[in-house]
Amino acid sequence: MPKSENQKMKILYLMRMMLNETDTDHKLTVNQMIASLLRNHGIDVERKTIYSDLEILREFGLDIERDKTKTFNYYVASRNFELPELKLLVDIIQSSKFITSKKSDEFIKKIESLTSIHLAKNLHRQVYVNRQIKTMNESIYNNIDTIQEAIANNRKISFKYFEYTVKKEKQYRKNGQEYYANPIFLTWDNENYYLVSYCPTDKIIKHYRVDKMVQIKVENNLRDTYDVKIDPATYTNKVFGMFIGDEHSIEIEFDNSLIDVIIDRFGNTVSIIKRTATTFTIHVKVEISPVFIGWIMQFGKKATVLSPLCLIDELKDRAAELLEKYS
Repeated sequence: MPKSENQKMKILYLMRMMLNETDTDHKLTVNQMIASLLRNHGIDVERKTIYSDLEILREFGLDIERDKTKTFNYYVASRNFELPELKLLVDIIQSSKFITSKKSDEFIKKIESLTSIHLAKNLHRQVYVNRQIKTMNESIYNNIDTIQEAIANNRKISFKYFEYTVKKEKQYRKNGQEYYANPIFLTWDNENYYLVSYCPTDKIIKHYRVDKMVQIKVENNLRDTYDVKIDPATYTNKVFGMFIGDEHSIEIEFDNSLIDVIIDRFGNTVSIIKRTATTFTIHVKVEISPVFIGWIMQFGKKATVLSPLCLIDELKDRAAELLEKYS
């Protein structure tokens, strides 16, 4: 039989066959490989050629194993990503508010290609998340890429910024005028991406929700220099909900039952001091904002601010307002 035009692609088709169709529970014999190459690609091949190609694929790095029942059976024994790792990635994507429903489905299909077609069926996970709260800004992925490009090249960016009206319609801030920003870094907080940037006019740090930024462009102008020193690793610990306020050293007494909450919020390096048999205190630097005050108030009697006095007064005022509203 004359050689098929696909003959040069034989080993590539064989590699794809092994990756797509085999795993520890699903294996192929040499006869099945020969039949598949002929049926699907018109490639006629001898057994000894398959043996040789399998050995080349092993040398290339594929973990191809062989076992014997009545016949010799070949399969890919391990991959770059194991099934539990892929399941974790799928769960993260499905539960992420930042990733649109459409893009979630696209990502998961790509993840499924990282394992066999048989194991991919196990990736159809049921993570119960309200898909309505997924972001609706499909361009967010390009936004992130553009911002990273600007940071890497030390350039300013321009963009338009919107918010939603009570009719759930987009409304541009500043009547649609462009914003200009000196991007510093991107951060993730409360399931949203934020741009952290420097405003030279006000000489302060500003935040923007990336999913609410549109028409982002990298400008030719270099970023303005700034004296503010920011450690991205610790920045989000003191800025709650990306709301900026005045930074204070704060001492708070918590009930022991809240220890996990505190470590989740501030990390396991936070200074924790036993105060009583049932409480502990922490000393942290935090920017006092409405979001931080709300965070403290959610714990009720299980959290007591010891200092500073300005925060204690703010909590008293907030509590009085709520009491009056619901009286």
